[in-house]
Amino acid sequence: MKEFKIIFAGSMGAGKTTAIQALSDEAVVSTDVANSDKNANSKLFTTVGIDYGQIFLPPDVKIGLYGTPGQERFELVWRIVTEGALGVIVLIDASAAKSAQELPYYVEYFHNRNMDHIVVGITHADEIGNDDHLTLDRAFELLTERELNFPIFEVDAREKEDIMLLVETLITSIEADLI
Repeated sequence: MKEFKIIFAGSMGAGKTTAIQALSDEAVVSTDVANSDKNANSKLFTTVGIDYGQIFLPPDVKIGLYGTPGQERFELVWRIVTEGALGVIVLIDASAAKSAQELPYYVEYFHNRNMDHIVVGITHADEIGNDDHLTLDRAFELLTERELNFPIFEVDAREKEDIMLLVETLITSIEADLI
């Protein structure tokens, strides 16, 4: 069996753990603990280590799904888990006040560490109630300004089909480079 690794990274509360839970074929190993940083995000739990799930693709491929913590203070975890990864799925919470800063930050972070295969998922777009949120058009602008050309989708982290679209897009971009 061939084994590969995909990283789920991005802002706190964007749905990384939820996405892995929605997609994984096995029980997910989660490192969520009670959130002690309510100023950064009001969610009850947050990831402090690495979440892990896996999917199996025919005929004989196993993909490990590694979720990273969203807070910058866990950057060491990001560096460690990136080793040997095929690519990164960056999830950004569109309803968060800092989403326009977080999107380029996370994409540049991983791109600058030789992760050439990145796909972006904009989450929580359905929870937006003001004009200050991150839209899909604005996300494209932010990355284009920095000459970062990666696929971007609006997704619901709870929906397996949405997250599978991100994984399939990532795999397709990797295969396209092999041709």
